[in-house]
Amino acid sequence: MSTRLGVDSRVLIAAQAIRGVGYGFTAVILGALLATRRVGTVTAGVLLASMIAGSALASLAVGAVADRVGRRRTYGVFFLAVALAGLVVGLDPPLVVLLVVALTGTLSTDVVDNGAATTLEQVMLARDDAGTGRVYGWYNAWGAGAGAIGSLAAALVGLGRPHTPVHAGLFFLLVPVGLLGALLARRLSPAVEAARPRPRRVRHARPRAVRDLALLFAVDAGGGGLVTAGFLSYYLTSRYHASLFSVGSLFFAVSVIQAFAVLLAPMLARRFGLVATMVGTHLPSNVLLALVAVAPSLPLAAALLLLRTTLSQMDVPTRQALVMTVVEPDERADAAALTNAARYTARPAAPLVAGALQHLALGAPLVVAGIVKGGYDLALWRWARRAGLARSARSTLARRRDADEKEEP
Repeated sequence: MSTRLGVDSRVLIAAQAIRGVGYGFTAVILGALLATRRVGTVTAGVLLASMIAGSALASLAVGAVADRVGRRRTYGVFFLAVALAGLVVGLDPPLVVLLVVALTGTLSTDVVDNGAATTLEQVMLARDDAGTGRVYGWYNAWGAGAGAIGSLAAALVGLGRPHTPVHAGLFFLLVPVGLLGALLARRLSPAVEAARPRPRRVRHARPRAVRDLALLFAVDAGGGGLVTAGFLSYYLTSRYHASLFSVGSLFFAVSVIQAFAVLLAPMLARRFGLVATMVGTHLPSNVLLALVAVAPSLPLAAALLLLRTTLSQMDVPTRQALVMTVVEPDERADAAALTNAARYTARPAAPLVAGALQHLALGAPLVVAGIVKGGYDLALWRWARRAGLARSARSTLARRRDADEKEEP
């Protein structure tokens, strides 16, 4: 197999990177905006929950229509919607309008999003390499690196002005981000489209495996929803009185580390297997996450978050590759939509829970998130052992998928 990525994959990675700059910037700005305006924990939780719910709805919509309407067309429309969302939010509308925009799924609570666009990209990238996670490693690395640039830009906004209120007009950055993404969508070739009409749901090869993974991913995402980048920005600002520059710099470092981590993950997966890499790195990272809650100072909390990031993000490309290997090629759009939507379906309530938990202790969501996500790791390992995927360097399904693709004319 060639080590060179195809033209379409490079276009998709570029489009995701552009989106990453915008979301890396606005995820940091959002948390600081809520904190400096003294938005209450419940209200902040409602807004973050709306953004996550919007991502779930948009991902399901994409899975339902993209292969019929056209993947390229759907992808371009999404980016235009991002531009429109940036324009509306930048005008500093009333909270009710902001909630409506959040429900469209065009905003992100995290530096690297996993919504509707990711669902499309995951499927279209599978043409290059569905089995080993190599293309997903590069895809996530560029996304994280771009997110780092966005976070750094947010930090520079606050440089020298630690007490200056953050203005919603900074969201105007999403306008050029959306327009550039739409232009890149037009450069995709017809090869990224579905080869034939897709089934209404995942049905042939291993529907039970997809449902099992969707349920497991939902548990993990539910825990992750307690500690989104927006929440962490709010938490660090509220507890340690961190400046926008400090928070932005931290997220810049987190994203840089993430970029290297997701590149390393496929190498580990080839040696130890997809699931072993996921669990072996993700489980200890959740212990570090819980420890952030008891960090007495901002430098120690930041150090724990950076160390946690080194391990936690290795499951991202391996997870995406795993989903693509347990279904047939014509079922990948459904599988990606189902598993990504399951992740986001479980997340909307999490910020509300986090807001309630903060009435007990400001860092309580960090502890609960570590416990929930650790439970997911153990459950995933048990599932993989029963499926015979726990220790193999490359699963039988992945090897068979490669063989099937080589036979295609």
